[in-house]
Amino acid sequence: MLTQDMKDTLHKQRLGFVATVSETGEPNLSPKGTFVVVDDRTLAFGDIRSPGTIANLCHSPAVEVNFVDPLRRKGFRARGTATIHARDSDIYRLHRARFDRWGTMANRIEHIVLIDVLYAKSLSTPAYDDGAREDDLRAQWSATLLSD
Repeated sequence: MLTQDMKDTLHKQRLGFVATVSETGEPNLSPKGTFVVVDDRTLAFGDIRSPGTIANLCHSPAVEVNFVDPLRRKGFRARGTATIHARDSDIYRLHRARFDRWGTMANRIEHIVLIDVLYAKSLSTPAYDDGAREDDLRAQWSATLLSD
């Protein structure tokens, strides 16, 4: 389900934008910087300060996450079902070491959210449709981002 390119994008970017829906039907989009790949069908993030996202997932476990490399102008979207695991759960303890690369920040993780990926699709800018090359886009966007 998750391709190697998708896994590589997540590992390099780590920042995923999580879309959920509130109990009243309001959309919510929240960046999470603690994503890891568990396996070919499972993503996870550590909840450090996400009470709205957690509340929404308690109401409706449907979730979509987007990851985009801003220089390559490529990424992927993954849609699935989330399960929330609190500090006192066996599943939290099982997956906690995956987050150690964040150092002491990982100690603040209140929940580990596992996402069973049901659908994943690559994303890219329309510039690729017009024949743009990745190296050219990387150079263009590097210059743009560094110019400010």
